[in-house]
Amino acid sequence: MFQIDPSDPTPIETQLVRTIRSAIGAGVLASGDRLPTVRQLAVDLRVNANAVAGAYLELERQGVLQTDARNGTTVRSPSEAARREELYLELCALEDSFLREAAALGFSLDDVIIHLDSRRG
Repeated sequence: MFQIDPSDPTPIETQLVRTIRSAIGAGVLASGDRLPTVRQLAVDLRVNANAVAGAYLELERQGVLQTDARNGTTVRSPSEAARREELYLELCALEDSFLREAAALGFSLDDVIIHLDSRRG
């Protein structure tokens, strides 16, 4: 369900936070859904368990996840405003990735803006 890009210079923990928030924003994960344990997700993704634990901790701090001994780590119920914020943050992450790739191809921010503007109806 979750994907990490080892070639992306973004830290694994940050990629995982983005991926989980994206899954929630897209409705792949819903309120009350249980996430894999830290150890299981680390094994599945072949990453250090500390990165997974850090991502879960950050998402708890943001109010996206909650962890308790009985249910493990689950998705909290987001308000509509929080859901919109999640989508906005995902859009920002997509923009960052897109602009990094465009820059790697030699395009400036102005080049990108001009090209995108030319695609309007």
